[in-house]
Amino acid sequence: MGGSLGKKESSKNYSSESKLDAKMVETMRRRAAQGSSMKSFNTIILKFPKIDESFKKCKTIFEQFDEDSNGAIDPDELRRCFHKLQVDFTEEEINDFFKACDIDENMAIKFNEFIVLLCLVYLLKEPTTSQAKSRLGLPELESTFQTLVDAFVFLDKNKDGHVSKSEMVEAINESTSGGRSSGRIAMRRFDEMDWDKNGMVTFKEFLFAFTRWLGIGGTEEEEEE
Repeated sequence: MGGSLGKKESSKNYSSESKLDAKMVETMRRRAAQGSSMKSFNTIILKFPKIDESFKKCKTIFEQFDEDSNGAIDPDELRRCFHKLQVDFTEEEINDFFKACDIDENMAIKFNEFIVLLCLVYLLKEPTTSQAKSRLGLPELESTFQTLVDAFVFLDKNKDGHVSKSEMVEAINESTSGGRSSGRIAMRRFDEMDWDKNGMVTFKEFLFAFTRWLGIGGTEEEEEE
């Protein structure tokens, strides 16, 4: 577990909250009110191997939608991806998803960005009766996404849809004896998540940090480093 976001990723300006960001925070607030299955930060850490395995299986799905096999998904490919997954969002919403996850703004969604995008779709897609068990038709991956939602909810102690530095410290102190060492760990983890340095971490920031912690980059070369 380590590594922070690259310079390209951290340089993007996230100061203006988009409609998607606002909806994400509001949805996470509602989820937080339902509680979390996570009991400690160590519980999250113990789930890393299973999450990593699930994400690696997601590579096949990514390659399926990367129709021209160039290592990235463009806007048109993403629209067709949403159609194949029977995900019903407006054109504006699909564009918002793309912009939110295209971190280096090169009009291409790399593998790590695709994982985050699918997880955000899972979070924001309103379930229907027929989708009670699966929202995207990807039950195994959706189980992993739910684990990440639960992990974020566990960290969001005051249930406001964000994770603050003090909440991160509290979560890690609950799993350790506290003291300077755990405080430094909490600060390091928080800094890896807080791209815009505004002292508050959104679910999207948490997801991107998580893919980096697992060593999942945007390209084959990044993953081998």
